[in-house]
Amino acid sequence: MPQIIPIKELKNTAAVSELCHSTTEPIFITKNGYGDMVLMSMEAYEEAFLKLKLYQELEISEHQLQEGKVMDAKDSLARLKEKYE
Repeated sequence: MPQIIPIKELKNTAAVSELCHSTTEPIFITKNGYGDMVLMSMEAYEEAFLKLKLYQELEISEHQLQEGKVMDAKDSLARLKEKYE
């Protein structure tokens, strides 16, 4: 379940840091009752960023498959072997 805290609680930086590191989920910060910011630990951010990059690469691969930009694996490996041996 997402954590939601008001912006005034950011004054207690140590507690907010502990909260960030105690969960892998982002912490939503509200200002005047409306969403304003999102906080997360560096570890959680890096993990989310790596997943995003993976999804982007998969999307590129899907487009390449749809456009027919594919090679047979055996032919590709044979070319690499020929080139680097």
